[in-house]
Amino acid sequence: MLLGLDVTVLYLVLPNLAAALDPSATQTLWIMDAYGFLIAGFLITMGTLGDRIGRRRLLSIGMAAFAVVSVLAAFAPSAELLILYRALLGVAGATLMPSTLSLISNMFADVRQRAVAIGVWATMFALGMAAGPVVGGALVDTFWWGAAFLIAVPIAVVVLAGSRTLLPEYADPRAGRLDLASVALSLAAILSVVYAIKHTAAHGATVSAVVLLATGIAAGVVFVRRQRRLPSPLLEVRLFRNRAFSAALAVLLIGLVGVGGTMYLVTQYLQLVEGLTPFVAGLWMGPPALAMLVAAIGAPLLARRVRPGLVMAGTLGLSLLGYAALATADTGDAPRVVAGFALIYLGLGAIAALGTDMVVGAAPASQSGSAAAMSETVQELGVAVGVALLGSLATALYTARMVAPAGVSPEVADRVTGSLSGALSAADQLPPQTVPAAQEAFLAGVNIASAVAGAAILITTLLCLSALRQVRPLGADQEIEPAQR
Repeated sequence: MLLGLDVTVLYLVLPNLAAALDPSATQTLWIMDAYGFLIAGFLITMGTLGDRIGRRRLLSIGMAAFAVVSVLAAFAPSAELLILYRALLGVAGATLMPSTLSLISNMFADVRQRAVAIGVWATMFALGMAAGPVVGGALVDTFWWGAAFLIAVPIAVVVLAGSRTLLPEYADPRAGRLDLASVALSLAAILSVVYAIKHTAAHGATVSAVVLLATGIAAGVVFVRRQRRLPSPLLEVRLFRNRAFSAALAVLLIGLVGVGGTMYLVTQYLQLVEGLTPFVAGLWMGPPALAMLVAAIGAPLLARRVRPGLVMAGTLGLSLLGYAALATADTGDAPRVVAGFALIYLGLGAIAALGTDMVVGAAPASQSGSAAAMSETVQELGVAVGVALLGSLATALYTARMVAPAGVSPEVADRVTGSLSGALSAADQLPPQTVPAAQEAFLAGVNIASAVAGAAILITTLLCLSALRQVRPLGADQEIEPAQR
């Protein structure tokens, strides 16, 4: 729930935050995705660390750290420091996801119970996302943008107070020492590749981006080879031989790229184009999060009778209608945009519950932390890459279409051509027709980015139908069929 709150609160806080700290367009994207990048980078390490020191203990340590850094972020005096605190929140957040998910796999051995439990787990994330915009919007309207980060403090108190009495401890007694070389290689691989993608999306394929991409790929190859030789690897790479495991990870990754990018754009659309306050925009974002809630609970129940791959493909097919609605949206189309985004979230709820269950279920109990970390890694990576790619694509289209009016200062001209929020902040120094033109340019970027995301989701739908069709309904004989070997 805390992590769901953190995602939606920041999206809606961004315009107020931008007005207070005046970040550049690049800094704005880093504020958004530094958290996701660092979570993605550390999830594999933290998942394995939980197997070694105890999953409940890691959860408690991470929860305390998350609360402390949230307070620092709430009072950040500059965009640079906020980016740093967001990165530290990512490191702390990386301890929470695999700890909770792997504890579920220990507490529920029955396949059907585990699937529903993971659905509830995903639902709590959806509830956090549903409550985040409303609570965060009210805090921002009443206090200031930093108040939204302070939501973590009372939640941390509840978790720390209840975890010792309510949660079982689990550690793998056979787990060896943490291999620090593998930790360094995993970070080098993930962070280098992600930064190269982000840089390329914003600035094109520069020499530095190519070098970083090659470095990340090389580090990934060395990492995989090292894991095959270690008696106690950081990541059990043999899990990827399971066809359902690999396909489910691919579905989660691509699905979250589309969701992460469009969420970033939709929340900006509601406030910057439609002119809604953070609180009202939060209310508008409630129905999509509730659609995710319904899918996260309903999909595992439906998958008891229908093959999970078909359930995932069906809900993703509905989400394609949502991407089409965003790709054709215009000014004044807030109900249509929100309805379309609700369909997108419907698909997210199904793949989050069923895809995660496939990934975690493929691993033995002693390696569930590692499997949970892989599931969360691709999801966080997907959100971060979605914000970077689709956000950068929309920004590039905005910049290409937007021309500063004659007679304004160079500083104002840079704001106008840099971002819609920049144009709105300088509205009193601009001719009346400039802001509507800037909103139209931003909306054109939203349309194209949504169309690109929809094309990726179409491919993901086909992947569910082809690679996951052999996975049997939950509770049926789960032995891997010949096509999956």
